[in-house]
Amino acid sequence: MVNPPIVMTNAGIDALYSFQALDEHGDYRDIALTGERPLTIYLDKREIVTLMTMGAQPELLTLGYLRNQGLVAEIEDVIAVQVDWGVEAVAVTTRQQVSNIDAKLAKRTVTSGCGQGTMFGDVMASLAQLSVTCPSFSSDVIYQVLSGLQDYNQMYKTAGAVHGCALCSMDGKVDIFVEDVGRHNAVDAISGWMWLEKVSGKNKVFYTTGRLTSEMVIKVAQMAVPLLLSRSGATEMGLQIAQQTGIGLVARAKGKHFLVFNGFEYFLK
Repeated sequence: MVNPPIVMTNAGIDALYSFQALDEHGDYRDIALTGERPLTIYLDKREIVTLMTMGAQPELLTLGYLRNQGLVAEIEDVIAVQVDWGVEAVAVTTRQQVSNIDAKLAKRTVTSGCGQGTMFGDVMASLAQLSVTCPSFSSDVIYQVLSGLQDYNQMYKTAGAVHGCALCSMDGKVDIFVEDVGRHNAVDAISGWMWLEKVSGKNKVFYTTGRLTSEMVIKVAQMAVPLLLSRSGATEMGLQIAQQTGIGLVARAKGKHFLVFNGFEYFLK
């Protein structure tokens, strides 16, 4: 039996606002501010969490969050995702409710994500089930991905105050690019898109403007993306998790410079 399509709103909002600020000379200047607002996720009428988000792609953000938290097992279990900014909430209805949701919600880890992210359940124990194989890659692959991203980051260029994440092919083609006030939101939105569109992470590159913390590496491993690239640095725990899961880790990538932190044997000189 084939389930009907997911009932979804399309409630992305304009994330830019006008403001007048004083510059260093005391003159007023028109600038753009990045929007930020709360979005409370309700799963089968149960309040799960409130996320602070730009609000550009709330449905994808919600799906990715529930997927990465292990609160919904399969995309086919989702009946509806309905965002209502009037009450700053999103209601998700499923066919298969999580049987151990109380246990998952009871164990909460506050992460180093922007604005303090939260991961539910025994995150570290789940790592044993996450394993990918890093593809062979070269400097040209890294340069192609960075070149393909040059036309993005529009929100950052206009107003700042955001992080950007992208899913790319090894030839530099950008499959999807998402900006949000927190990098964990951006990665969740991409995860939600992959889940909804049934896109595999195999031979893909995940790019982020943010640092490679344990949370970021775990989320990318959950998406089965084998190569992770950042213009920022990495934490020790982020590196340890990349080593444990097999993810190739490339950080501090700017211009023609980058550092390979994990996956040395797959790097082609």
